[in-house]
Amino acid sequence: MSKWYLNPGSNDDIVLSTRIRLARNLSSLPFQSRMTPEQKKELCQKVRAALQGVNLGDNKLSFIEMNSLSDTQRLALVETHTISPEFMDSPENKLLVLSKDEDISIMVGEEDHIRIQVMRSGLELNDALKTADLLDNVLDETLDYAFSEQLGFLTACPTNLGTGLRASVMLHLPALEQAGAINQLASTISKLGLTIRGTYGEGSDAKGAQYQISNQITLGISEEMAVQNLQSMVEQVIAQEKNARKAVWPQPMRLEDIVWRSLGLLQNARMISGKEAEELLSYLRLGVSMGILPGVTVQTLNGLSTKIGAGALCRDSKKNLSPDERDEKRAAVLRQELQTAGRT
Repeated sequence: MSKWYLNPGSNDDIVLSTRIRLARNLSSLPFQSRMTPEQKKELCQKVRAALQGVNLGDNKLSFIEMNSLSDTQRLALVETHTISPEFMDSPENKLLVLSKDEDISIMVGEEDHIRIQVMRSGLELNDALKTADLLDNVLDETLDYAFSEQLGFLTACPTNLGTGLRASVMLHLPALEQAGAINQLASTISKLGLTIRGTYGEGSDAKGAQYQISNQITLGISEEMAVQNLQSMVEQVIAQEKNARKAVWPQPMRLEDIVWRSLGLLQNARMISGKEAEELLSYLRLGVSMGILPGVTVQTLNGLSTKIGAGALCRDSKKNLSPDERDEKRAAVLRQELQTAGRT
């Protein structure tokens, strides 16, 4: 079974991924920040027991104690957005429930007791929400959620009260970025209860022109309406990005030159930083989307991106690498994966 990011999805030439996340807490336990080690262990046991009988066919769930993973293994999971950066730290008494293709990850012991997360390739909000709701219902059958008739699901952070839903879409927006239109886009969507952030969420920078758009309003609105609002805005942003590509690069030969030069650097570099690699891969992704690069697919680039982060490089090398060693290893991975790219 292939990983979720290797699967095709709607509008996947611009939309890298869809994520649905539900925040839930148990009424019988205090919020995570006030729990004792014994209570944290109890929480992990309760969630594990509630999910033991879930039947997802071949996409079965695994239960991973976070303290059983090395620092680099945890960092690699952050790099693929499988877990949050916050969940990586202080791994004691934290449980990760992960499906075989990694599209489902349930973080037990993050800011909230339970964070149900479902990922999809491309723009697949409704499908991801359906799976998240299925898992939510399974947990709700045996766990007593903290819920208020007036406020909805009770969460550690007041901004998640109500549905506890965070729906996010990761987009590749090189033309809008090049045109300096991201700030204007952020201002526009904020008026509609949405927000735009960097690659790893709040407070992070955009790497390789990858931006995350998500809902902000969780109180007084249904999950379905929140997802519908996000879907509508993302479709508009996709159209804006396509139009911007024609305006920013009106001469096809100029864009082709940028794309092919980027490929040449990636195929021949002996050392390359993560930042430079992401920037060059962004141009390759643009080239694939515009039909410039033969023999390369969006899925190829998605898979490659998961192999060149600092955590992934150290994990696969089975040792901690120095910055220079990582740059050397990253270049080797890129050369190997892209050696036949662009050949007809």
